[in-house]
Amino acid sequence: MWIQDPALLPNAMWSWTTEADEVFVPVLNIKRSELPLRGDNVFFLQKVHIPESLLIFRDEIDLHALHKAGWLTLTLVDHHALPTSDAALEDAVAEVLDHRPIEQKCCPPCHVTVELVGSCTTLVTERILQGAPETLDRQTAALLHGTIILDCVNMDLNIGKATPKDKKYVAKLEALFPDLPDRKDIFDSLQKAKFDVSGLTTEQMLRKDQKTITRQGISVAISAIYMDLEAFLQRSGLIADLHAFCQAHSYDALVAMTIFFNTHNEPVRQLAIFCPYAALRMTICGALERSHSPFLKLTPVPSNHPNLQAYLQGNTQISRKKLLPLLQEALSACSDSMTIPSGQPETGGVSKEQVDTELDRGGAPLIPGLSQDEEDPPLPPTPMNSLVDECPLDQGLPKLSAEAIFEKCSQISLSQSTSASLPKK
Repeated sequence: MWIQDPALLPNAMWSWTTEADEVFVPVLNIKRSELPLRGDNVFFLQKVHIPESLLIFRDEIDLHALHKAGWLTLTLVDHHALPTSDAALEDAVAEVLDHRPIEQKCCPPCHVTVELVGSCTTLVTERILQGAPETLDRQTAALLHGTIILDCVNMDLNIGKATPKDKKYVAKLEALFPDLPDRKDIFDSLQKAKFDVSGLTTEQMLRKDQKTITRQGISVAISAIYMDLEAFLQRSGLIADLHAFCQAHSYDALVAMTIFFNTHNEPVRQLAIFCPYAALRMTICGALERSHSPFLKLTPVPSNHPNLQAYLQGNTQISRKKLLPLLQEALSACSDSMTIPSGQPETGGVSKEQVDTELDRGGAPLIPGLSQDEEDPPLPPTPMNSLVDECPLDQGLPKLSAEAIFEKCSQISLSQSTSASLPKK
């Protein structure tokens, strides 16, 4: 099984062994209902002629049942630890392929390959070209090529995310398939699709690309918001929405990193810390303001609400991925006196009725999501990583029969054959 950003490559593969052969089926580690939140994924899959009907999602297959039957082998890609809800699957993990530092206490005892490249898809491309180059067709090459370019922000030297290996394998793909889209064209189109939050509610925007950390019994959500901070803060009913979001998912605080590109195509990052508990809010803000490694260069922005502190972030090199260790340390350093009270937090002018109204309006909350390392500018939610403790995706999952699996494989093969026969533009 491969679990990684469903940004374009199948984010999960599980292998099922039968008497005849071994079958590999791509499984996206999200609910089908969450796919629309990933605008770049939807756009790119359409562009390479992969219909949504061919995809299998995590709420459509019971991995735990497959594992109990002895049919499951997993390879973790782009992360190296299972969430607690999937802890029982650990002995099915045969290999890890990741591009971030390993947390030894979280990593399964198996073969581990780690290399700090800009995109984990670079390592996937390397594995394909070195091990089975004959399996690489134009459709797969386009997915690999576009994902690396998006992850590495089009190899922009000013961003500094692309490594020599990332550049090497983008060039190799272009040499093998000269008709691949121009780098700038594919980056611009994918980034535009990724940034498109038109029509999303505040709840959906916060869920679109979110990580969660828990320390000392305190839970903090960290969301990427793809718009200007000023515009975000002016959203109607925002404070009630933030209260509703934290209440619905039992978060004690929310850190939102907004990101957009200015007229010079330069990234602009801003921060908003929402927390109804004054001591915790001061702890988080103080840790970010005092940090020198990394130095965020924060400039406070006036806020009309006492429970929300906003900042301009002068150091745009510091992504949410690099912010996470600061927040982890801040929460770990919290003393017992920081214990969140069991009663109602300060509401700062937002009535309980307002919050209840917002909760009722939103209906059933979305499944808590995850995000890839949003180090490129922004990223939609992704599968599990080591910073996510729980994700209740296994609730009454429908069984996917062997016949249905083989039918899906046949459809995928037919789709690939049809795509390969299409005239190249």
